[in-house]
Amino acid sequence: MTALAAVERAVARVDLGAVERNCRRLRSLLGESSALCAVVKADGYGHGDVECARAALAGGATWLAVAAGEEAAALRAEGVDGRLLVMGALTGADAATAAAASADVVAWDERFVEELSAAAERSGHPLRVHVKLDSGMGRLGTKDPEAALAVCERVAREGHLELAGVMTHFATADEPGDDHFPAQLRAFSEFAAAAKRFEPTICVHAANSAAVFRDPESHFDMARCGIAIYGLDPFGRDASARELEPALELRSYVAEVKRFEPGDSAGYGRRWSAREPTSVGVLPIGYGDGVRRALTNNADVLVRGRRRPLVGTVSMDNVTIDLGVESDVVVGDPAVLIGRQDGERITCEEVASRIDTINYEVTTAVTPRVRRDYVRS
Repeated sequence: MTALAAVERAVARVDLGAVERNCRRLRSLLGESSALCAVVKADGYGHGDVECARAALAGGATWLAVAAGEEAAALRAEGVDGRLLVMGALTGADAATAAAASADVVAWDERFVEELSAAAERSGHPLRVHVKLDSGMGRLGTKDPEAALAVCERVAREGHLELAGVMTHFATADEPGDDHFPAQLRAFSEFAAAAKRFEPTICVHAANSAAVFRDPESHFDMARCGIAIYGLDPFGRDASARELEPALELRSYVAEVKRFEPGDSAGYGRRWSAREPTSVGVLPIGYGDGVRRALTNNADVLVRGRRRPLVGTVSMDNVTIDLGVESDVVVGDPAVLIGRQDGERITCEEVASRIDTINYEVTTAVTPRVRRDYVRS
């Protein structure tokens, strides 16, 4: 029997060396005048924000981006340096938190500029502001270029604020050949050129990971890359085809092996039952760890280098896998839900495709109770 001391209930192995190399790969696609901003929001897409931020900076990123003021403060509390951009909507209190963290913030409304100025004055920290144009995403930002230019002008004349940049976000960069992406790019380019009359040195940025690969015209002064720095394909296909290395592996172990006779069932609701004699392995990992319930009867797990079908309902703390009638699997054998084992692999893109979602959601779903094991290959 494999020693249980050598395995863990649930662990996410994160290769920080891969994060560094992915950043170098992305940096190689950008011109000398374009900076790389590594997006580490949502705990680094589930990989760990502090550790991945440091690895990204070591790999050539000079900016970091998050979504909330608290995320910026958490990075600074851990001693993470570098330019930091808070991209999300902020309350006055959030703005003060961002200012205290020496983070840049985003605005698109003149009324909010007043809040930012007041927050900066109260905190004693000046705020660098990036004005956002909604060029076609339909989320944050004003859709009116003239209104966005008015915000630029207002920021530029506020004593406690600095006009640091202009930005937008692409809705369909990951859909090659569509018409919406080039329309957004044209609209933003025209706005950015006009905005420079208020501050010629502003940082112009728009590209996400997909846009970096799709069109150099989108790179401007900086590219904000998230999914690709973690080695995942922004187009949801094959990361290795873009010379990216997946950084995360999700592992567990076989906690029990049970003999099943025809008709025996596994899991809540009896959504799977054996059609013939077989063995079933139980892994102590479930949706409480980020293994989506939608993977019920719809995934594979690697054990001893072979794919084993996930059978039965995914529960909060356990999943079951069909080992076959002549199984050599024993209690304590390592199991890989995402990653490589003995030459076989299961990618985040495969898992996402099975449940009609995106690789972003697969990694950000990995919960805090899964221990992160940081290595550097």
